[in-house]
Amino acid sequence: MTQIWIVRHGEAAASWEKDPDPGLSALGQEQAERTAQALLEIVPEGATLLSSPLKRAQETAAAFAQKRGVAVNVDPRFSEVRSPVPLSGRKAWLQAFMRQDWSEQSEDLWSWRNDIISGLKACEGPTVIFCHFLVINAVVAEINRQSAVLQVYPANASYHELSLVGDELSLVQLGEQMETLVN
Repeated sequence: MTQIWIVRHGEAAASWEKDPDPGLSALGQEQAERTAQALLEIVPEGATLLSSPLKRAQETAAAFAQKRGVAVNVDPRFSEVRSPVPLSGRKAWLQAFMRQDWSEQSEDLWSWRNDIISGLKACEGPTVIFCHFLVINAVVAEINRQSAVLQVYPANASYHELSLVGDELSLVQLGEQMETLVN
């Protein structure tokens, strides 16, 4: 069995429609530090660390990596959902996307989801993956064989444990969920 933790990035310094790649806010940095401390207690030494290429995920990963004294490998398979609209329309598109089912999605969005799952199934030992709200939702939808895009409301800097046995992913434990819904 391979243990995998998927971690949502800390609070971003800017919203969806204002910056395509914001880093962490001051609160997001505090959240990343708290999560890093918690992960030190549960993630075994020698675990592989992977991150989305986006700044907010990499900065969240850096808090843990620095405490462990190890490098983080950037893996584009765990990047935020690919939006087919310009930045100015991204928020409205994301809101609509989250109300839909996977059966309504384009081949490109299915490819994004399948890349995430193949990335998880490629893990060969304990792995921590720093990623995004919708990445976690895509994983939960796949594991639970559910059609709704929106499955869970992972809080900023929350971590969720999965296991991989052979080619079968399962959800061991969901982490902290948001107290309020996404706008």
